[in-house]
Amino acid sequence: MARPKKGSRRRPSDPKIAKKKKQIKLYFNEGTQDAIERFQSAETDGEKNDIYTKDILPAFEKLSENLIFIHKFSSLHESYEDLKNDCVTFLYETLYKFDPSRGTKAFSYFNVVAKNFLIIKSKQKTAFLRRSVSIEDKKYFSDNEIHSFQQNNIAEAPETMLIKRHEIAMIFDMLTHLKGEAKSDNEKACINAINSLFENANDLEFLNKRAVFVYLREMSGLSPKQLTTTISNLKKKYRGLKDKDEFRIFFE
Repeated sequence: MARPKKGSRRRPSDPKIAKKKKQIKLYFNEGTQDAIERFQSAETDGEKNDIYTKDILPAFEKLSENLIFIHKFSSLHESYEDLKNDCVTFLYETLYKFDPSRGTKAFSYFNVVAKNFLIIKSKQKTAFLRRSVSIEDKKYFSDNEIHSFQQNNIAEAPETMLIKRHEIAMIFDMLTHLKGEAKSDNEKACINAINSLFENANDLEFLNKRAVFVYLREMSGLSPKQLTTTISNLKKKYRGLKDKDEFRIFFE
């Protein structure tokens, strides 16, 4: 008896999976887009409120929930509900900016708007945590904020801050010394760029190795090849400082 060919029989669909897929599509669909267009053309506040509450708000809430959950935006915030409500409010305020005549789907548009809003909120929160130097007045901070302070050593002891300020001052002294030994305009331009980088470090968003190279290239006006060669030359001069007592701390 011949065996049936592989794939010749259709597997019965799983009703649970089908139901789940259907639910995923339901929260923001063509009906939602139609409701948004009806909201934009509605003439009375009562009509707008009715359309928004019944047909748009549930979709905005679900969209915000999904983005917060998937990208873990709530980790820096005390209240998940407050963050979600802020996002939904922002989406409401942008309802009038959506232009269906451009051919963009409402879901794609508001998904981008919501994600950008949450990214900006998280960056603002992170900047706040980094710039705060004391958590003595705990009544002004949420439990999550205090935990973030402690985890990231944002509230430093006075003696630690003093040591860091001293080390930074020594870095500027070392850069001044290196500039005095610089023999080319490229080396001087590179040292000036490094100096500016340290002066503005708190205002820079990214400080990984690649970002530092880009910042130095932009500030010095050197080409990538020129900058690479110049940095290599400065490294040799930098290593020559290890025999000087005032700079020995950088080589210990």
